[in-house]
This record gives sequence, C-alpha cells and structure tokens, in this order.
Amino acid sequence: MQQVLITAGASGIGRAMAEGFAASGADVWIVDADADALASCPSEWRRDCIDVTDEAAIAALFTRLANEWGGLDVLCANAGIAGPTALIEEQPLSGFRRCVSVNLDGAFLFTRAAAPLMKRAGKGAILYTSSTAGLYGYPNRAPYAAAKWAVNGLMKTAAMELGPFGIRANAICPGAVEGPRMEGVLQREAAAKGTTRDAIYRGYASGTSMRTFIQAEEIANMALFLASDAARHVSGQIIAVDGHTENPDPKV
Repeated sequence: MQQVLITAGASGIGRAMAEGFAASGADVWIVDADADALASCPSEWRRDCIDVTDEAAIAALFTRLANEWGGLDVLCANAGIAGPTALIEEQPLSGFRRCVSVNLDGAFLFTRAAAPLMKRAGKGAILYTSSTAGLYGYPNRAPYAAAKWAVNGLMKTAAMELGPFGIRANAICPGAVEGPRMEGVLQREAAAKGTTRDAIYRGYASGTSMRTFIQAEEIANMALFLASDAARHVSGQIIAVDGHTENPDPKV
C-alpha cells in the first residue's frame, strides 16, 4: 500500500489526485491552506491546514508523518497559485514574490523534507504539478510562468540528486483545466485585455491541437501512472497533459 502526501489536496487537481490514489488503495495525507475545503474531504484522509511556505509547520508535519507512517512513498507537490494578471511593467513586486513563493518555495520545502524519508527507504516518487506556462512564455502571467519554469528546474535537479537512491522525480504540465481556479484566470485575463470571459475561453481551447480544456481527473491519472511500478524508469521528465498546446498566447 502506497503512502501518498499531496499538497493543495482539498480541491481541484489535488483533490482529484487524492481521490485517485485513495481509490487505488493508497493511504492519503493531504495539506491545504483552505480549512473549509479540508473539512469537506473524506474522513479517512489524514489532513492538515498548512501554508506551504511555512517552514516550521512543514517540519512539524513531517515529524508527525514519520511517526505515524514511518516513511513516504509518493509526494505530490501540487500547491500553486495563479498570481497577478498584468503586463510585466504593471506587475507588483509583492504579487510576483507571493506567486513564486507558493509555487516554488512550497515545492522546494516539501521536497527537502521528503528526501530523507525516501532515501532511508531506497525508493520513492516525487511529482510536481508544473504547467504549460513552464514550457512557453505566458503573456500577462510573468510571475506564474517564471515560477513554473523554476519548478521544472527543481524537478530536474531532484531527479539527478535522488536517482541514485531509487527515487524518481517528474513534472506534470497541465494545460487549461476546467474548474474554479481556471475560471478566475479567465475572468482576470478578460479584464486585463478588455474582452469577455467566453472569448478568452475560446482562445485557450483554440490554442490546442485538440481544441479542448483538460479535466482534473486526467492529471490525476498521469500522477497515478508516474507513481506506479509501470513508470519505474521514468524520471526527470516534463510531461504535458494539455491537448497539445500550440499557442500559449490565446488570441481573442
């Protein structure tokens, strides 16, 4: 039975991952900053309300995790925020730093805490939720794109450092995922570009060869595969689940 820790696991992609791993028979432990969302999750899931940039809280979490579980098989470093939507010259430094902190610092802190547990076991899988924004430039989303490119670099380095200990690291790059978070992005981009939400939606869909958005469950399915023995020699890879993004700048 796998023991799986998922950040931002109470909603969206993280919730879909948690449901997928739980359905496969895994023990699931989720963390999230949203207490209300955590309260709505199945009672059998372990849970903690944590800001993923809180170093002390993460240290305390892993002390308890080590005591209760004894180890960790899979870390899904999934937490992230969209950050401000604006042209570079209009981006506030505070918003830029917060976006990078949640997306990158959170992934780093959880990787740093998980690595010793996985090293002792001589196995493990670390999965990072990146983005197609980490593959291309992303107009009006400089903080988010910068953070996701950095997450991919962190993953590549983790794969190199931890591979000799039987630990694999990979990054999943979702495209536009249906759900409340993407809805917020659509609304903000529409306001920034002076157009409608529906026009932005169509622009995103038409920017993929499959002309479609993605479902959170599809990201979860990739996570389950990458965490399984079927992917035992898949490491250091950036894998897009995005309907094949052709144009990262949706035209409206």
